[in-house]
Amino acid sequence: MPWLLALDTTAEFGSLAVLRDGSLVEEVPLHSPDGFGHTIFGAIEALLARHELTPQMIDCFAGSTGPGSFTGVRVGLTVIKGLADATGRPAVGISNLQAIATFGLSALRAVVLDARRGEVYGALFDSELRVLQPEVVSRFADWITELPLGEIEFVAQDFTPFLQPLAGRRMTQAPRALAAAIGKLAWQAFMEGRAVDAAALDANYVRRSDAELLWKEM
Repeated sequence: MPWLLALDTTAEFGSLAVLRDGSLVEEVPLHSPDGFGHTIFGAIEALLARHELTPQMIDCFAGSTGPGSFTGVRVGLTVIKGLADATGRPAVGISNLQAIATFGLSALRAVVLDARRGEVYGALFDSELRVLQPEVVSRFADWITELPLGEIEFVAQDFTPFLQPLAGRRMTQAPRALAAAIGKLAWQAFMEGRAVDAAALDANYVRRSDAELLWKEM
């Protein structure tokens, strides 16, 4: 039965997961305020060793394409690309907003993620996790007015910045660890033949980097 390794390093709290034939075997929460560049390979090695696996035994690699920390997104995709390229295996990139949407229960799921600078990353999904409104970066007050009328479930990993404006709305909190959700979405893509060569994976930053914004302002 095929194995899949999934990871998420897009924020301070990341995670790893290994799945077999689409079922979760183990998910490992990670915490690294200084980034994952110096810890991720050791964490992967330890996870695989616990299940007597090697990278060559993994049939597909998956990771979050963002949005999130620019450095975190790059680190995760670099790791996935490196492992897939070294083993000749395919890879799948999954939006972490879509992964967060898997924890919702309603027909309409508005996913919101703090993007700092007074902005949020947001997107609207249906119960089949299809994108109804594309991923954007916006001020929360502006984004919420663009959502359709009707019963909408808001899904987030942390509602602290949004509790007041969402008072009375339906809210579902997703866990910090997203690797298992990413892995399950990636497994479906893998089984449907949508996995790609590692070189084809691309980041989904949604917002340009600080360097790009600074360059534009100069």
